[in-house]
Amino acid sequence: MCDYITGMLIAENIAKIEERIRKACVSTGREREEITLMGVSKFVPISMVDEAWRAGISFFGESRVKEGTEKFTVFRKEYSDLTDTCRLSVHLIGSLQRNKAKTAALFFDCIQSVDRLELIEELAKYVCAREKPLEVLLELHTGEETKSGFEDFDDLFRAVELILTVSGLKAAGLMTMAPYMDDMTQLSAISTVRSSFRQLVKAQEELNKRFPFIDREKGSWDCLSMGMSNDFEIAIEEGSTMLRIGSMIFKG
Repeated sequence: MCDYITGMLIAENIAKIEERIRKACVSTGREREEITLMGVSKFVPISMVDEAWRAGISFFGESRVKEGTEKFTVFRKEYSDLTDTCRLSVHLIGSLQRNKAKTAALFFDCIQSVDRLELIEELAKYVCAREKPLEVLLELHTGEETKSGFEDFDDLFRAVELILTVSGLKAAGLMTMAPYMDDMTQLSAISTVRSSFRQLVKAQEELNKRFPFIDREKGSWDCLSMGMSNDFEIAIEEGSTMLRIGSMIFKG
């Protein structure tokens, strides 16, 4: 009974989020299909991941390598007959230490928290063992003091140059986390968050100029992973293509 109630709550939460996403898309002239809704499943038990999957979530974000690999190894085995046709994609969105790079490189579909050259060099050692290239997003620091990320565009450009030398890595876009604001009804808070997202869009524009991909199978800068539970509608307005939402999905 408890699992049934939890499943209903998660499905209802997702439906409410979807409605808000659709409204934001309508108001900005965007198509709903342009945006991926990711369920941030860190600290969430596999039973709740299962309910989110059943409610239509196929992208999940984990912050810790050990937790993510343990949880989704089990999940992939349980749904081995479905994940081939209904694409499951598991991303690492938390900071990655070099001593865990091998495990992360071999397990995750995408690492969104690529924030320094040394990490790219470490990942490069292991990706040749994968069946297909490891997708990576470059994390840009845009204002959240407690978060990491490349500090400026020049740092981003050096990172791209390094990634392009590694056949087992595939550039997929950019990620950032806007500063957390307690009261998103305040114009100053909205302005701060909007400015953060606009920096990521500007970085995308510059990367498309300097490192254009003619063949999208080789890579692209299409993904803009920005927007969380408290600011995702602003992120949609500013061009986000992937929303990372946890608490609004998994908490009753």
